[in-house]
Formats: sequence, structure tokens, C-alpha cells
Amino acid sequence: DGKTPYAAHPNRVALTVALVFGESDETTIAAALLHDVIEDGETDYDEIAEEFGPAVAVAVAALSKDARLPEAEREPAYDRQLAEADWRARLIKLGDVYDNMSDLASGARTTPDAIRRVVSRADRAIGLARTCGDDRPSVLTAIEHVQALADRWRERMV
Repeated sequence: DGKTPYAAHPNRVALTVALVFGESDETTIAAALLHDVIEDGETDYDEIAEEFGPAVAVAVAALSKDARLPEAEREPAYDRQLAEADWRARLIKLGDVYDNMSDLASGARTTPDAIRRVVSRADRAIGLARTCGDDRPSVLTAIEHVQALADRWRERMV
């Protein structure tokens, strides 16, 4: 919204993963806090691995789009990357889209196009988690919460 510090988003994602989805794995919470630092910052994989360990770095890397790819290839490559990652990355992605959908309600960005984009991202994240056979309780809980919120936004589009 131009006013809230960006750090609020990764903090909300980590809190969502822990408190809403019920995940207590420290690696997952750390990766949730750092999920955008490669893609949106100047930190790289090696720095994350050195400071937080390779498991956190692997999850954060899986959540980072490759900006070197042409725009048309970026999203499909990102989806393949998430599909090949472990459950942590997909759980954090569900937390990310949950926060993005929740954030829509607090701002003036609730245009039909904005709603369609965020619901589409939610559907993709849910699809990846389902098709990868993620049966960890927190992932199943996350799918339910993200699906319910996406359905509420879908109702507003009609």
C-alpha cells in the first residue's frame, strides 16, 4: 500500500504458517521469514545457507522466481521448481498467497483484475500442494484455509 513496511509481509507469512496452518518446524518458519529475500533483495543462496543452513536456503531458493528467464517462461519454471521442492516450499507458498488475499481486503486494490490474479495464484498453489501429495497436517490445513479464502474472493467476483 506504499505505507506498510515490506517486512510486514514475510512476518505475516511466517505467522500464518505457524499460527493458522499449525506448523512448528523451525526450518519452515525461518524460510517463511526469508521467502522473498533472494527474489526481491540482494541476498543470495550462499548467504542464506551460511547464516541459516542449507535446508532454509533450499526452501527460499525454491520460492524465488528466476528473473533471468523471459517473462513467458518465468511462471511455468517457477511452478516446476515448487513441484520439485519439498513440502516446506509449498506450505510457505500457500502462506504467501493467503497473506496476499488477506491483504487485498485491507487496501484499495480490490479491483476485479487484482482479485482474479490473487485467486489464480491461490488456485495454482493449492494445485501444486495437492498434486505433489503433500499430506503433512499443516499442508492439508493450509489448503483448506487458502481454498476457503479464495472461494470468498471468488464470490465477490460474481
